[in-house]
Amino acid sequence: MNERANSARARDIAYYLHPYTNLKVHEKEGPLVITEGKGIYVYDENGKAYIEGLAGLWCTALGFDEERLVEAAMAEMRKLPYYHSFFHASHDVGIDLAEKLIQMAPVPMSKVFFTNSGSEANDTAVKLVWYYNNALDRPRKKKIISRIKAYHGVTVASASLTGLPNNHRDFDLPIANILHTDCPHHYRFAEPGESEEAFATRMAENLEKMILKEGPETVAAFIAEPVMGAGGVFVPPPTYFEKVQAVLKKHDVLFIVDEVICGFGRTGNLWGCETFNLKPDIMTMAKALTSAYLPLGAVLISEPIYQALVKESEKIGIFGHGYTYTGHPVCVAVALEALKIYEERDIVGHVRRVAPRLQDGLRRLADHPLIGEVRGIGLVAAVELVKDKATKEPFDPAGTVGIYLSKQTLKHGLIVRALGDTIAFSPPLIMTGEEIDEMLVRFGKALNDTEAWVRKEGLA
Repeated sequence: MNERANSARARDIAYYLHPYTNLKVHEKEGPLVITEGKGIYVYDENGKAYIEGLAGLWCTALGFDEERLVEAAMAEMRKLPYYHSFFHASHDVGIDLAEKLIQMAPVPMSKVFFTNSGSEANDTAVKLVWYYNNALDRPRKKKIISRIKAYHGVTVASASLTGLPNNHRDFDLPIANILHTDCPHHYRFAEPGESEEAFATRMAENLEKMILKEGPETVAAFIAEPVMGAGGVFVPPPTYFEKVQAVLKKHDVLFIVDEVICGFGRTGNLWGCETFNLKPDIMTMAKALTSAYLPLGAVLISEPIYQALVKESEKIGIFGHGYTYTGHPVCVAVALEALKIYEERDIVGHVRRVAPRLQDGLRRLADHPLIGEVRGIGLVAAVELVKDKATKEPFDPAGTVGIYLSKQTLKHGLIVRALGDTIAFSPPLIMTGEEIDEMLVRFGKALNDTEAWVRKEGLA
């Protein structure tokens, strides 16, 4: 196939299949075809280098050329290229990783179930919650509360937990027994003059009102990301989780914490749970678990939940859940090596040292005419673009300016993520302070290009 045919084929694939593609924006453009990666950089088919400011999809924590992970995969592929965990079977590396994750957990956990992604991990969490309440003879206690603008995946159940309209529209979602409470974004949803703590109180009170309206005997669990990621990078206001957890405890509602983005150092602690003092009954994780070199997710559950699952499975005669690739030995071996690297290189300490370069650097842009809010913690951050800084009026149509800015960053050799008119940053955790500075320089140039375009088009 010649080069022109290859390019045409790539455009067709991008047009029809790529998730989150805005067809109206991209219909006249081919995709960005990446062919190589090294450190924090990726390279396109023409050899142009880009700083990967989102670590792929919030996930490539150790960069794009960590040889130890490659060697770990090759060694396990030669030793045990596949085995399953069905029919009372397992394998050594799977047991080792399960024990390691239990040891690393921020609160006491009992057992680990491996999945192939964060979506599957959250989907499994839903099933386990329902199974658990059946085991306790509480067949009505099945509703799970998520949040508006949450992101928990795209399987049928996890997409239902996700609180973004584009993940529901025309997919006939959400399914029954999934509810959504408020998004705790003070900048957008606080009442005039409402402090962050007062806002947090109102958010917790609204959650309790929902539980009481539905009936506590019907509400099984609440799921939350420590920092909301793909919905817009929302850092919880002070006292929010403290007050929410008190409501959950009061009404016997399980707490599921989605650590898929926040886990393994992103927020400046090993877990987002540690950053915000969360006490989950169930934890889900993926992404940085293998630095995204191979697909792997995991669900950690507490001992009371495990004992209930055992009781119900003994009654039924089987625990009827699992995947062909649950705990795939090659993926698990890569995860074990990634966890060793995080510890040996003190990646969490490194994040704490360099995070101020990202957070302070972005906040120095806060006076820019297009920027309404800068928010973030650790090595995850976002810049929200607005038409009017004083009134917080958004651009209309929504998303147009954000997409334009993300395209300008490409011209300057930087990849970021436009979440509507919010620009997200989640770079590899290995990024140095100097590399962060360079990323911000490139973003600043793209921001100024965008301001000139906005004024030219009369959008502000």
